[in-house]
Amino acid sequence: MHEIETKSLDAKVAFEEFARAFEAYKEENDGRLAELETRGRVDVLVEEKLARIDAFLDEQKARADRLALARQRPPLASEEGKSLDPMMAEHRAAFDLYVRSGETAGLKRLEAKALSAGSGPDGGYLAPPQVEREVLRRLATLSPIRAIAGTRTISTGLYKIAHAVSGAASGWVSETAARPQTDSPVLVELAFPAMELYAMPAATQTLLDDAIVDIDQWIADEVETAFAEQEGAAFVSGNGVGRPRGFLAYDVVADASWEWGKIGVVPSGAAGAFVTSNPSDRLVDLIYALKSGYRQNAVFVMNRKTQSVIRKFKDTTGAYLWQPPAGPGQQASLMTFPLVEAEHMPDIAASSLSIAFGDFRRGYLVVDRMGVRILRDPYSAKPYVLFYTTKRVGGGVQDFGAIKLMRFATA
Repeated sequence: MHEIETKSLDAKVAFEEFARAFEAYKEENDGRLAELETRGRVDVLVEEKLARIDAFLDEQKARADRLALARQRPPLASEEGKSLDPMMAEHRAAFDLYVRSGETAGLKRLEAKALSAGSGPDGGYLAPPQVEREVLRRLATLSPIRAIAGTRTISTGLYKIAHAVSGAASGWVSETAARPQTDSPVLVELAFPAMELYAMPAATQTLLDDAIVDIDQWIADEVETAFAEQEGAAFVSGNGVGRPRGFLAYDVVADASWEWGKIGVVPSGAAGAFVTSNPSDRLVDLIYALKSGYRQNAVFVMNRKTQSVIRKFKDTTGAYLWQPPAGPGQQASLMTFPLVEAEHMPDIAASSLSIAFGDFRRGYLVVDRMGVRILRDPYSAKPYVLFYTTKRVGGGVQDFGAIKLMRFATA
């Protein structure tokens, strides 16, 4: 309890430092804009100071988020105080024995009961369900696109859905008029294969022999960052070959000519930059490129460097368009919409697609195949014991009208 209170206090202090830094940032940027207006140029020292404060803002926000996440992590040992049913308790005890000593008899007995064909030579043993749930819960926090996307859990290697590109035709008629036959709805089939994602944490036998070490917690701690890093890249720009297909990997088209199967783009007005005059107008264009039904739950997605550019923008009243989060672990906002920071989004460059805006819950789908498998390997890196940990994940765009992109080009 004392440790949780300390983490909570640290997160609060980090967020207060972030808030103070943002006030200093606004004051410095206001001075920069005034100097630019009166003198037509800005002192290089002012620009350097602003850049330092900007970097400090990002560091403090990341620190506050890490501390807030650590505070939210419950211990796995007791399933938050709930007792496990006998089958889960037996699975957990057998899994713990396998990880610590390599003993497989208990897990083989469980697989025989469940009529499972999986075994050590086939790629490891299934981790207990509570470990899988904890890994997925942490990924939802650490993996930025997963946190905002739609998710499905499947028991096979492929998920298929039929999406209606257009509904059945309809119209108004008078009471006695003939009813012409309507057109049928147009359906397309979308397939999302689950690809194998792996991590390989290592431990010493001394650590494994320590009975006080919570093995479930250790595994979740070790694989969360590795899985989140790989997912973060794949969900943004993955090519769909051996990994999920990212939303930037689909064909794009000018939004005025949008068609199903492609993602509409809105130009920034300048090659590799925002236009000099009223750059925020282009963000308004991006927002209203999205239909109203999608805008209700829409978010901005961009990386840290792009965010630092937009952080300087103001509206006609002098208010900053970018607003800091309300508390630790929460998101900043841009023009009242949540802003999600995804480091694998490209930096601003000529023709780059550096900003996404949309309802990702409807637009992008993450598919998880049930089960996290672990194969114990005490031979490849002696004296360390390796744990080849795998889960199957797929992803792709499921509604092409729900996501819009900004292209940094004149058109």
